[in-house]
Amino acid sequence: MLSRGISGRTPRRLLFLYEILALSLLFVYQIDKLDKYILATGMGLILLVYISNYLLLKISKGDNYIFLIATMLMSVGIIMIYRISPVAGIRQLMWLSLGIFLFYLTYFITKHFKSLDRLLYLYIGGAYFLFLITFLFGERTYGAINWIKVAGFSFQPAEMTKLILIFILATYYSRYDKYKEVKYSSYILTIIVFSFIGLLFLQRDLGMAVIFFGIFIILQFIFEEDRRLIYINLGLILVGGLIAYRLFSHVRIRVDIWIDPWRFIDDKGYQITQSLFAIAEGGFFGKGLGLGHPQFIPLAYNDFIFAAICEELGIFTGIGIIMLFLLLVYRGFKIGISQVNRFYKILALGISSLFGIQSFIILGGVLKVIPLTGITLPFVAYGGTSIISSFMALGILQTASEDMEWRMDHE
Repeated sequence: MLSRGISGRTPRRLLFLYEILALSLLFVYQIDKLDKYILATGMGLILLVYISNYLLLKISKGDNYIFLIATMLMSVGIIMIYRISPVAGIRQLMWLSLGIFLFYLTYFITKHFKSLDRLLYLYIGGAYFLFLITFLFGERTYGAINWIKVAGFSFQPAEMTKLILIFILATYYSRYDKYKEVKYSSYILTIIVFSFIGLLFLQRDLGMAVIFFGIFIILQFIFEEDRRLIYINLGLILVGGLIAYRLFSHVRIRVDIWIDPWRFIDDKGYQITQSLFAIAEGGFFGKGLGLGHPQFIPLAYNDFIFAAICEELGIFTGIGIIMLFLLLVYRGFKIGISQVNRFYKILALGISSLFGIQSFIILGGVLKVIPLTGITLPFVAYGGTSIISSFMALGILQTASEDMEWRMDHE
């Protein structure tokens, strides 16, 4: 078990101070509107953060700082979302409440259910089922077929599939001695994972495809004995990327925008150029909460919330968000290295890789370091399915942070 170290009271108090100051600025900014929902949203956020953190201290002996980091990120996110769109902010608070509930539910399930490492074929079947219903019932949104609408709510199955992928890899490599007795088992696993990536390309969900491959190649690099297979997979993804660039127009558009967005500033490059303008306009300390113009950025509270934060709260706040993700990934890898149960070790490393890859892809895209893809910033950006999957992943990581030696299956 990881040591808790010093008490978490100081960071919680600083988080409380930030929330009070930010909500006070929002109230001043909208004083002419007498927006009664600011107080309700603020109180709801503060209660949600502190009750959930206090409860975790009572029930878990693991690393309680990963949840604190997540609540810090979500506090910055929801305040910015509310500033851009009060309706979206209230909805985000509801999604966060559901996400934290599912965090605890996932924590208890993964802690007490003892057969999770024996369900490989169920996981594979579940992943293909989610892809199937996406193609059958999905609706095209911003060029991608990755959302299903049920009773007025939108759901993105791929957000759950990426967690299933981690369970597939954890199950396979935790029982590697058993599965490698089957001839070409690692190659069969590779074919299955690449079929997932291919289906994501057909859905035009490029960001999720990169996440899938990133998780797979990292865990394969750590646990796969056939080192030749790793080089084969790197070659395949390089060739696949070149083929996708030739075959799919949306891939070429993303690359063209990345290389020179200014040439398309009035059309397909408008979003990224406005993002860069907003970050530059904010400077180091920002224009002030409520004093910027994030509405000029399409989807400012979703894909480009980082740019909106930098404009009004400054580049220093943006650096702080990046450092929080670095801390989350660092502690996640530390949990994986410290874990004695191989299955939970791989789960922890996979989820840490997920947070690291996903945050790098969207932050890199917003900053024009890499081609832009349509994924959300975990815990920060608006999005119900993303919030739910992120907190479920965090619940699994919380379980892995506890001493699981008594649950080893090969004792």
